[in-house]
Amino acid sequence: MTYLDVAPRTAGGGRRKIEIIDQTLRDGPQSWWGMRMRRDMGLPIAGELDRTGFHTIDLVGSSIFEVLARHCREDPWEQLTSLSRAMPRTTVRAGTRSNGIVTFGLTADSVMDLWVQRLVAHGIGSFWIYDGLFNLDKIGRLARTAQAEGAKAIACILYADSPYHTDEYYAERTKELVALGVDGIELEDAAGLLTPQRTRSLVTAIKQAAGDLPVEIHFHSNNALAPINYLEGVLAGADIVHTASKPLAAGVSLPSTENTVANLRYAGFDVDLDESRFAPVAEHLLRVAEYEDLPVGQPAEYSLFLYRHQLPGGMTGTFKNQLRQHGMEDRFEEVLDEMARVREELGYPVMATPFSQLVGTQAVLNVVTGKRYSVVPDEVMIYVHGFYGKPVGPLDQDVLDTIMSSAKAKTYSDWEPPQPSLEELRKRFGGSISDDELILRLLVPESDVEAMRATPQRNRDFAPTTEEGRFIRRLVETAVGSYLHIEGPGFELTLEGDH
Repeated sequence: MTYLDVAPRTAGGGRRKIEIIDQTLRDGPQSWWGMRMRRDMGLPIAGELDRTGFHTIDLVGSSIFEVLARHCREDPWEQLTSLSRAMPRTTVRAGTRSNGIVTFGLTADSVMDLWVQRLVAHGIGSFWIYDGLFNLDKIGRLARTAQAEGAKAIACILYADSPYHTDEYYAERTKELVALGVDGIELEDAAGLLTPQRTRSLVTAIKQAAGDLPVEIHFHSNNALAPINYLEGVLAGADIVHTASKPLAAGVSLPSTENTVANLRYAGFDVDLDESRFAPVAEHLLRVAEYEDLPVGQPAEYSLFLYRHQLPGGMTGTFKNQLRQHGMEDRFEEVLDEMARVREELGYPVMATPFSQLVGTQAVLNVVTGKRYSVVPDEVMIYVHGFYGKPVGPLDQDVLDTIMSSAKAKTYSDWEPPQPSLEELRKRFGGSISDDELILRLLVPESDVEAMRATPQRNRDFAPTTEEGRFIRRLVETAVGSYLHIEGPGFELTLEGDH
């Protein structure tokens, strides 16, 4: 099969236009740099991204707030304000779970609503809202909160591979989300599990169920299939795709903007972006990666094992560290096998926050202790009691009996998730605390907030020398599928693979 010039035409016979949402400042660094993109790393390219012509630029999620404060010692509110003001031409976006901001637990509705309201106040004009178990009341309330503030609300569907996550299941969930009055539907494949055939059938089903609402596709390249899946998705009717600049694309991240735009145009679609902006963004990111000793995007190879464990790429390092602490790093594949078993026993939750962490932590505990479910985290107990929502598949009865037999599990039988008011929460920190400060101190331990405030702001100059700039520009334009090692005055740069 060839994808050349097979794109369906508009009713008037013209080329169908595909919009692009940029993930260079959010999911790209989240996937490759552990969310550690400081303001001085992102701000120099904000103007280029703003002038490129993207439909939307994704900027922030709740975990990024925590990482910036705790590890980068940078005020995330100040970074958000700086970046959003630097991109006045383009709508900027934030993502959020429907029922939780930080950690794997549940967040009070009052805090969730304030979180959305304060993000809008700092420049956010669009939200993608997700819930792996489709708690419609929570999704609907947050969508209405965002819309009341003048922002768009996009309902995000997280893809999972299981006997229960059928095209029909996702079509029904799409209809329910449309009925909430959202502004669009996003399909996200965080683990890169979709195949081209399944992409075509699934996007067709979702697009039909979405009616007139735009459908976005956001696929990671963990299994090397995302670039093909994007073509299948837009041929099936998707309107918008998500990409990142090449140095932060591919592998555990999304397909690159450069390659995706070329593919779409070759296939007969219209993409209205200013390509002259691509190289300056990529050049800057390569310098940042070199100066900060950070990785750049590497293409993945196809792995059938991925469909068994379905581990999101960002969790791999965490798991290996946990096992290393117990002297059991050589049992990593055993943990992945155990994850697959735990996921089935817990009703096939989608492997995304918080469920990927719950399944993964339980798998590690089962392997480390040598006795399955002898130690069960509170969050797993809360999950089996149904407080996260109704699992898509049945729970294994023997496992459920084992978990429920503990004294701690029994305490959740009459438990209800706390719903403190904002006034009650403010009393913890003093009644005069601002909304922004309240959110920050609820997301980040107080000691880390104080350490952040005591740390001088970093403002590294990533501008190249003239000679270095010539080398890097030639690198960006010609280094495809090659190995390059270049040295110049005051710098040394090595690249392998497709950069």
